Order: sequence, then structure tokens, then C-alpha cells
Amino acid sequence: MAKKIYKIIELVGSSTSSWEDAAKNAVETAGIKLKDLRVAEVVKQDMRVDKGKVVSYRTRVKVSFKYRIKK
Repeated sequence: MAKKIYKIIELVGSSTSSWEDAAKNAVETAGIKLKDLRVAEVVKQDMRVDKGKVVSYRTRVKVSFKYRIKK
């Protein structure tokens, strides 16, 4: 049976509208270059504030993808 190995990286996405959009932006942007994305786990959320107003949402996600070794 072939062994499957996955790599996990941490990403931070941002959005001016929501934490969900921030997470989606992080995962979908990573998906342009990284293939076989498997799972994204939200690990932290925060906001950027300017003059007492929320100006953007940030979501930190851990993303796993299949690790391929070049032969």
C-alpha cells in the first residue's frame, strides 16, 4: 500500500467584509499553486482597527495538502 504524506502550512487571509471571506481568500489563493488541498482549519481570527473602526478581518488557517516527492 502506498504511503500518503501531507504537509501542513499556516496562512493568513484578509477581507474588508468578514472572517469567512478572509479564510476563503487564504485557501483559494493558496489553491492556485498548491494542489490536492485537503483540509483547512481556522486557528485564529482578528481585526484591524483604525480610528475606532474595524477596517479589515484577518483569519489564520492551517491548510493540509498532499506532499509529493520528486523522483
